[in-house]
Amino acid sequence: MVFGIAYRMLGSVADAEDLVQDTWLRWSRVTGEVASPGGFLARTVTNLALNRLDSAVVRRESYVGPWLPEPLVAEPDATDGVERAETVSLALLVVLESLSPLERAVFVLKEAFGFSYQEIGEALDRTETACRQVGSRARAHVRARRPRYDAPPELRRRATDRFLAACVGGDLNRMLELLAPDVTTWSDGGGVIRAALRPVTGAENVARFTLGVLRQLGEDAAVHPVLVNGEPGLLVTVDGAVDSVSVFDFVAGTDGTLLISAIRAVRNPQKLTHLAVPGTGAERA
Repeated sequence: MVFGIAYRMLGSVADAEDLVQDTWLRWSRVTGEVASPGGFLARTVTNLALNRLDSAVVRRESYVGPWLPEPLVAEPDATDGVERAETVSLALLVVLESLSPLERAVFVLKEAFGFSYQEIGEALDRTETACRQVGSRARAHVRARRPRYDAPPELRRRATDRFLAACVGGDLNRMLELLAPDVTTWSDGGGVIRAALRPVTGAENVARFTLGVLRQLGEDAAVHPVLVNGEPGLLVTVDGAVDSVSVFDFVAGTDGTLLISAIRAVRNPQKLTHLAVPGTGAERA
């Protein structure tokens, strides 16, 4: 829970792990009885995250190209996965970046972890009424910025696999069939590795951009189906090292099949250091 709150607040695995340690240190110093250990831990990590957000905002203002959160990756057959995947998707975390720190804290505690507004008010030193109002604003903002098409996970996995097969085969026409006309791709290189500095929009532009990236990676590139923040995605390796992680949004096509409406690809190596290379299931790119 502590890691989950910190990660959703900051979008950084490294920063979240730091806050877990800081929270544990504060917990270890408590000598008296704590009526609600969970509430104490949630309050502590949330306030630490609010303090950390100030410096994070400054860093992101000077970030080179699109900013995406650090991904959480698991094997596609993982039984535990990421709890409450709908509250930890990369797309949602990007939307949360546009909330105020207080709105973000209230949204995370309420929607992802089910704390009551009374408990949230105690954690943030606000009244229950004030937190309820903040939560209402945050939910409305998220709904407006993050319309969600809830396709079953198995359908999203199949659509992801079809796109993978088209990419590996270099089949431009098949890729175009799988992309929504107004699809957009965001590529986060952070100025460290080559990536598009602006979003790429339109099916043909996205398809050609994707194929161009794969060609540049060369014959030693391999693509692994994975879960990215609980959703079907792809992990690309080159010479056995992680090169990028991608995840997709979908819309319904006219014939009922799923079309990819958005691609978010994290290539900044500083955001991938915590990831392990999957053992099996790779396809040569």
